[in-house]
Amino acid sequence: MDLLEKLRVIEQRLASFAPGFAVPGVTVIDRVLGPCEVVISGRPTLMFGSNNYLGLTLHPAVVEAARAAISEYGAGTTGSRTANGTLALHESLEREFAEWSGKRHAIIFSTGYQANLSLIGGLCGKDDVILIDADSHASIYDATRQTASQVIGFRHNSPDSLQKKLERLPKGERNRLVVVEGLYSIRGDVAPLREIADVCRQYGAYLLVDEAHSLGTYGPTGLGCAEAQGVLDRVDFLVATFSKSLAGIGGVCVSDHPELRALHFLARAYVFTASGSPSNIAGVRAAIRVVREHPELREQLWSNVRRLRQGLQERGYVIGETESPIVPILTGDEDKTMALWQRLLQEGLYVNLIVPPGCPKDQCVLRASCSAAHTPEQIARALDILARVGAELGATRVAVS
Repeated sequence: MDLLEKLRVIEQRLASFAPGFAVPGVTVIDRVLGPCEVVISGRPTLMFGSNNYLGLTLHPAVVEAARAAISEYGAGTTGSRTANGTLALHESLEREFAEWSGKRHAIIFSTGYQANLSLIGGLCGKDDVILIDADSHASIYDATRQTASQVIGFRHNSPDSLQKKLERLPKGERNRLVVVEGLYSIRGDVAPLREIADVCRQYGAYLLVDEAHSLGTYGPTGLGCAEAQGVLDRVDFLVATFSKSLAGIGGVCVSDHPELRALHFLARAYVFTASGSPSNIAGVRAAIRVVREHPELREQLWSNVRRLRQGLQERGYVIGETESPIVPILTGDEDKTMALWQRLLQEGLYVNLIVPPGCPKDQCVLRASCSAAHTPEQIARALDILARVGAELGATRVAVS
């Protein structure tokens, strides 16, 4: 096969879309009107497809912190953290994360994707075993592929399946890393972290929890699902991203293990990547303070989640069972899902499209995301569009098991 053949297949698929219809993956936002409203193809559009869970992308404190940092430090660092790329801002943000989480150590990364690559790649070698939830994010899968470790998948959100996999390994060894997410991004379901932590303790495995979508939204102080379930002290490595609730770009790992600091020298994805820009790092630090000082943002988010879920069910849509800021609309058939997504966008509503290879062909999903910044009026408008388009395309009459 020609090296470029796989790319030609994608080009042929893109060419099959009718002229004038939106093409998945290349939707361009022309302007941002607010945290939950944008302009796409010249049309004001309700944004129900971002990860701006607390609505902080335009928060005055976040914007001002970013503006001040770029004036003081410039646009970029032009170097990695191990070269000239460590500013006082970076270390200050690491101290902020450590203090917030109650963990002794923190290390930040330039992207959330890079956080998993760096941590798993830096920790695991040829004599180690990595056990991952079958529904893990692509960054987790890619992180395992760069290692020479044995990689074992276990059934999604199943402590019993994890236990059976661990039972088959030699006893008494401390070279196992279990990797799960707090909140899974496709179907919005939450991991049973207490039970998973119990299994890890029983078999002497280290536990890594990726709180990418749950940081800021779960727990008494917003630290995520591990805090919400009371097991934060039993998590060895807590990973999170800045690009959701914290309205920036980057990632972090916090841990009580002092060995975490050695990743500064060992993690290739960290050593050979330029550090986060001053404006971004300062904005994230400001966002953390907003999260910690304003728990009412989480209360508003959950109120909006309940309003959207109830409205979708009343209008005949089948949605995921777990109550979370990610509301999956279970549409099933790929062609029907694609048509529904395109019509919603034409009518001024953006949600995320999940089709193969992101899911099996008959398990397609439209993923709506809630934000604390959504107003009751915006939710009502979104539900009106969904009701009208769903009835037009027959998307609300067939339940998906």
